Amino acid sequence: MSPTDPSPETSRPRATPRIKPATKRPAAKPKRKKRAKPDPALAWARRLARYRPRLLEDTLDALGDLYGPQIWRRRLDPTSELILTILTQNSADINAEKAFVALRAAYPSGLADEVHEPGAGWGGAGLPPGAPPDWAAVEGAPIAELIDVIRPGGLAPQKAPRIQATLRKIREERGDHSLEFLGSLAPLAARDWLTSIPRIGKKTASVLLLFCFNQPLMPVDRHVERVAKRIGLLPAKAPADLAHEQFIALLAGTPERTYETHVLLIHHGRALCQARSPKHDLCPIRARCRFVDPKAP
Repeated sequence: MSPTDPSPETSRPRATPRIKPATKRPAAKPKRKKRAKPDPALAWARRLARYRPRLLEDTLDALGDLYGPQIWRRRLDPTSELILTILTQNSADINAEKAFVALRAAYPSGLADEVHEPGAGWGGAGLPPGAPPDWAAVEGAPIAELIDVIRPGGLAPQKAPRIQATLRKIREERGDHSLEFLGSLAPLAARDWLTSIPRIGKKTASVLLLFCFNQPLMPVDRHVERVAKRIGLLPAKAPADLAHEQFIALLAGTPERTYETHVLLIHHGRALCQARSPKHDLCPIRARCRFVDPKAP
């Protein structure tokens, strides 16, 4: 082989490298939207409607026949209602009345008298007619003096600074002590505004908004909670905070019955369905009460 002859290696054509076809990646699966957690209040209302239809309506009708129709009337201006409600916290209503009357006397405003018509659910005698206190004077009073004034209501050392802090917050937010503006807000927005005040919870806010503006917000106190759980209107272990939302859901179709519901349940809890020795034989809803019969319809 001459030196000019191509070598065997160079004479062979080079193999073209194989190009692997691109592998198709599987199309990405669309991400599933996470299901929103069900609203526990709405879920409870639907469950009750399905398995125990007309329970709330039958309860209200039976209690209305026993205690009479309950007609909403405003009983105090909203600031007075709020302070009176604070005075009732962990105290008997009749003692809170004494403390409020003492506030009127110690810090007179000179405004027109208000007539207190508390309704069937109130546990005291009702306030005598009188003008609301001068709230600026109450806010600015020496704390020792205010404690002494409201001492008949009980827990005065705790409630006096709470009352002053509440009045101060209202004035700083609004420029005065009036809460009449709450009547122009949507119910939940009004409740949110009130509960932004330290130590004002849903129950206190709902009392003010229901009794001053007939807003469809259900205050759940110990009597309402006890009666509702015994009947089965609320789950046995429902926390108080959730119970307020569950009642809103239960009354969504008939919000105009919120005042009636609160007053009838609280009055029934005081009159017949007491914590101890409830009077089952006199109760008009015993046939549907899960406390009397765990399998009641």
